[in-house]
Order: sequence, then C-alpha cells, then structure tokens
Amino acid sequence: MKKTMKGIVWAALAAVVLPVLVSCAGKEKKELYIFNWTYYTPPSVVEKFEQETGAKVIYDEFASNEDMYAKIQAGGAGYDIVFPSGDYVSIMAKQGMLKEIDHSRLANLGNIDPAVLAKAGYDPEMRYSVPYYFGAAGVIVNTEKVPGYEKSWAIFGRADLKGRMTMLDDMREVLGDALAFKGYSVNTADPAQIEEARVLVNEVWKPNLTKFDAEAFGKGYANGEFWVVQGYPEVVFEEIADNADLKSKTVFFIPQEGGPAYIDSMCILKDAKHEDLAYAFIDFIHRPDIYAEFCDSFGFPATVNVPARALKTGESWYQPEDLEKVELKDDLGPALALYNTAWFETIKVGE
Repeated sequence: MKKTMKGIVWAALAAVVLPVLVSCAGKEKKELYIFNWTYYTPPSVVEKFEQETGAKVIYDEFASNEDMYAKIQAGGAGYDIVFPSGDYVSIMAKQGMLKEIDHSRLANLGNIDPAVLAKAGYDPEMRYSVPYYFGAAGVIVNTEKVPGYEKSWAIFGRADLKGRMTMLDDMREVLGDALAFKGYSVNTADPAQIEEARVLVNEVWKPNLTKFDAEAFGKGYANGEFWVVQGYPEVVFEEIADNADLKSKTVFFIPQEGGPAYIDSMCILKDAKHEDLAYAFIDFIHRPDIYAEFCDSFGFPATVNVPARALKTGESWYQPEDLEKVELKDDLGPALALYNTAWFETIKVGE
C-alpha cells in the first residue's frame, strides 16, 4: 500500500507521542474518595493506607445521615466509600445506591464479631455493608460546672443549666432519646408515643438548650460555651485533647434509660470509580492492628473487630457493657413520616 506524506507524518508523531501518553497514564495518581462522619477515621490510619498502597485519599465529612443522604442523592461528588448508619444502609440499598459486597475480595471479614452482625438486622449477611463501628451517642458533662447530675436524659430538663446545653441536630437521635426516656422503643410507629416524645423535647428540653447542633458542639464545649452536650465522645475529646485540665473534668455517659444506638458501616457506592481501592480500604480497616489503632485514637472499645481487642493499649470512654440498654435505629419505612412531622414541623419551628 502506498503511504501518503500525511500518513507518514501521523505515523511518526504516534511513534513519539503514544509512548509518552502510556508512560503518563502508568504514573497517574491513584485516588480514593471517602465520605465519612466528622472525626471518624484517624489521620494516622489514612496516612498508613496511603503509604502502603501509593494511593491518595480524598476525605470529606458529614455531620448527620440526613446530610450525607441528601448529598449522595443529589449526585454527590464522586465518592467511592460512604459510612451510613444501619437505617440508611437499608434505605440506600433499597434505592439502588450501593454496590453489592464481594466477600471474596475481603480477607479480614472473619474478624468481625458475629454478635454485632446479629444486631445488624438491616444487613446481617453483609450484602451491601461492612460494619465499621457499633456505639451510641450519649452525654458529655463538664463536672466542674455541673458537679451533681443524674446519668439520665432528664439532665436536659434542668432549668438551672439553661443556655449551657445542646443536643444533636439529628431527628432520630433526639426523638429516640425522648422515646427511651419515656420507656418506648426508639423505632416505635405508634403516633401517640411519638407525640409524647415530641412534647417532651419541645416543651421540656428545648427551652433549656442553646441550639440543636451536630457540627460545632465539640468546639462549643471546648471553649466553655457549653457545659452539657449530647453527642459523640470522640468529637469532644478530640477538641479538648490538648487541654489536660478540661479533659480531667469531662465525663461521658450513656444514660441509664438507654437510647438510640448505631452500627455505622462501610459501603461502596453504586457509581464508585475506584472499586479496587475501596475494597482495599475496607479490608485495611479490619486488619486487627489498624482497627486497634482506630479505636485507641478515639477512646473507643473495639466493639466490632474481635482480634483488635487484644491489641488495644489506650483507654476507652465507655465499655461494651454500657451499650446493653441501647437499641439500634431501624429503617422506619412509612412511619418515618411521623418522625419528620414531629421534628421539622414542631421542634425546628422558631429556632
């Protein structure tokens, strides 16, 4: 076949350019996009993963399941792994937002406590999710400012602490606290019980609160603005890590009435572009030494990973037995509308 000059020129250019493009593609930076709760994966763990895999982790944070879900539903930002609580695993799986988990790609699944999986009624066979942590929000108290207190949700009814307390801006958590205080299930679908919880929060607790806050309560506690906050201990203790005096005066407890509990899980989003790295990260987290480091960083008991319990060296802000009375939040199905009405049309009004 006779070659034209144009064909010869293109052939020559290809001989020079294609090897360069291939070389550049081979050196392309591997990236993993993670969407996780605030203060929930230690930087040291992320750094180790990056060192061992050569990947770059882009880590974004959310403050509530509702915020996370809304962002993902709206198109997200190209995330690969997300960390929803159990009820939202159920919701997102039903809506086709999650990939099914290929167990053959995860060598460390055997480290997960069967007792935790037994509680995970939303996905006990890990079809769409791998448990990350089992725990509960509770109450953090500055014992210098509040020397006497009962380990009860009743603390938010104390008018003498008005203006010095916050509760989470989280519908299921706050209404669940009120339901537990009343002796009801945090998953009740009974309109009368939900109404009782709404009245308790709106008329007894809310007047004493500065605000409902899921994002800055740790900072507010650390700077002395708040003396009692409902929330997650890792958030507060991270904020006061360098304040030994305040740390010595700070107590975390899970109220005696129980309340909502959570199993936050690692899920791979349906449109994940970095699936191999997502599996690598999930398996990395459940390596016993890494899981122990994660728990020690936040003062957690190793509730999910059994071998990690023997490797923990740090203190824990609470113990597994403190979780005996808590109840996992379920997918409420149609009953969710009752909670939405109680929360958005009543509790939030006038804030």
